[in-house]
Amino acid sequence: MEQGAGTGAATGRAQRGRPRAYDLDQVLRASVQVFCERGLHGTSIMDLAGATGLTTGSLYKAFADKDAMYRASLEWQSSQREAELRERMDTGTTGLDKLRAVLEFIADLSSGLAGHEGCLVVETTVGIGAREAGIGEVATRVLERRRAMLVELIELGRADGSVRTDVDSGAVAATLLCLTQGMRVVGKTGPAPEAMASVVSVALTLLT
Repeated sequence: MEQGAGTGAATGRAQRGRPRAYDLDQVLRASVQVFCERGLHGTSIMDLAGATGLTTGSLYKAFADKDAMYRASLEWQSSQREAELRERMDTGTTGLDKLRAVLEFIADLSSGLAGHEGCLVVETTVGIGAREAGIGEVATRVLERRRAMLVELIELGRADGSVRTDVDSGAVAATLLCLTQGMRVVGKTGPAPEAMASVVSVALTLLT
């Protein structure tokens, strides 16, 4: 069984004890939906038990507490999204093609039903911030990886001629990161795909 990333406590305990009678990916997928809908502080362990189909006792055996389950859910969703994003990026050949793929991927996640589901990175930065240091640090690391990826793609585009050579890679990467995070926030209202596609078109003008 393939396991999601960032599930340290759960994975370690399962290896030391009896085999799990549940699919960890399914548990984390269900918990992501609950946390995205209700937030960390609006979610109870009973909510998570109902969504995952596990007893509260099983949840506490797998995760130290609700905060640990939130961190595992945040890391799992981020890992899944990054893997999907890499697949989309691989369809492009130039730096600009790959950047377009990134923005179109975020646009898809920020419209319709996918937009309503939401993003735990956004939930963490907006709803939790520095109040829960351990959780906030996970979101910060995810955002830094995404910023670094954008810088890398812009530099690739400058080198292959698909992006203007006078573009400031760091500044534009930071701008695109803010833009994509904002798209995820607006996505909670379920905008039409066409609305988000127009945002992508405007964003690409920063690069060409």
